[in-house]
Amino acid sequence: MTSQSLNPQSSFSFATMKAYLFSLAFLFCSLAQGLGTKGLGTTVKVFHVYSSQSPFRPSKTISWEESVFQTMAKDEARLQFLSSLVAKKSVVPVASGRGIIQSPSYIVKAKVGTPPQTLLMALDNSYDAAWIPCKGCVGCSSTVFNTVKSTTFKTLGCRAPQCKQVTNPICGGSTCTWNTTYGSSTILSNLTQDRIALSMDPVPNYAFGCIQKATGSSVPPQGLLGFGRGPLSFLSQTQNLYKSTFSYCLPSFRALNFSGSLRLGPVGQPPRIKTTPLLKNPRRSSLYYVNLNGIKVGRKIVDIPRSALAFNPTTGAGTIFDSGTVFTRLVAPAYIAVRNEFRKRVGKATVSSLGGFDTCYSVPIVAPTITFMFSGMNVTMQPENLLIHSTAGATSCLAMAAAPDNVNSVLNVIASMQQQNHRILFDVPHSRLGVAREQCS
Repeated sequence: MTSQSLNPQSSFSFATMKAYLFSLAFLFCSLAQGLGTKGLGTTVKVFHVYSSQSPFRPSKTISWEESVFQTMAKDEARLQFLSSLVAKKSVVPVASGRGIIQSPSYIVKAKVGTPPQTLLMALDNSYDAAWIPCKGCVGCSSTVFNTVKSTTFKTLGCRAPQCKQVTNPICGGSTCTWNTTYGSSTILSNLTQDRIALSMDPVPNYAFGCIQKATGSSVPPQGLLGFGRGPLSFLSQTQNLYKSTFSYCLPSFRALNFSGSLRLGPVGQPPRIKTTPLLKNPRRSSLYYVNLNGIKVGRKIVDIPRSALAFNPTTGAGTIFDSGTVFTRLVAPAYIAVRNEFRKRVGKATVSSLGGFDTCYSVPIVAPTITFMFSGMNVTMQPENLLIHSTAGATSCLAMAAAPDNVNSVLNVIASMQQQNHRILFDVPHSRLGVAREQCS
């Protein structure tokens, strides 16, 4: 028998070998496409709420100036919301004259229920619970989760341990219900469970609020996923799967597609990334506090009172990274010092105001860099993270502002525009936050 002859045993081995190689090839392709083994890490696409793929994009085209006014108004309400969180009390803010209120800016695709129903849920790293507008909801958008069609949906009673984790539960009947505020909205939800997946890793029995009634327009139209550090957050409910670790790269708000990404789990995170310690505030443990020690404009460290940057768990003062605020807000002494040095570095160009921005230019400028000096790392902002430009490019403004005068906020908020095109790592087990430059627009 020649070497090319095959007996039944060798034929079986050859077939087995082909099947084995095919399986390896399939596994390799699956891993390459992000279909990895549970817990190894997952990447989820993220796009801006006003991108061309978003159903939330305004139906009517508005001017650049009006979009700035609206965004600043949303930020003011967002700061009110964050202020109420650190004060550990529920506050229903008063809406601005234009009726524009705070709303998260980035959304991800989530599949909820069995069979799955796709929802575009807002991503909020300063909140814990998840809410989903459910069928029959009063005051919700037209896109709702149909609980009747899901075979894995169930309502949680007042004796469920998760009921003790919501704020002010109402237990008049068999269902755990609770009222909460978000921005200028009031939300009435039933505590429920169902299967949820952001990628190929399904999370069974995920607890969330099934919205029954909503007032105001702060509620994200298709729901919200909280990525804070509390017990009902996505991090806590997927701790065994993703090890309380995630990162995101937020694309420019002008990006037209799912070019950003949300990475879940420790695998696939940047191996070499500058980090700063995460701080714990027992009054509001959900927020991601860090130590901001100083700010440089160009090469100069500006003179800022230590009290303006100091972390104080009692008052809630300090600095946080927040995905829902669009433009960075600094407490007044810090902002004034940064703004004045920025203007000085730009030179003699005429300064004007636009909405909440007080440092705008109608001629081309060379903007100095701004560096946030955290404990253990410095993060230098490039012009794309510092300047907002008009559509025609004729006007540009420093995309930062002081905390609104009518809000008792002691927070410095590093907002989404300043985070854009950076990989922001939230590593809760090692109590660190990392920042690395990454182009994702």
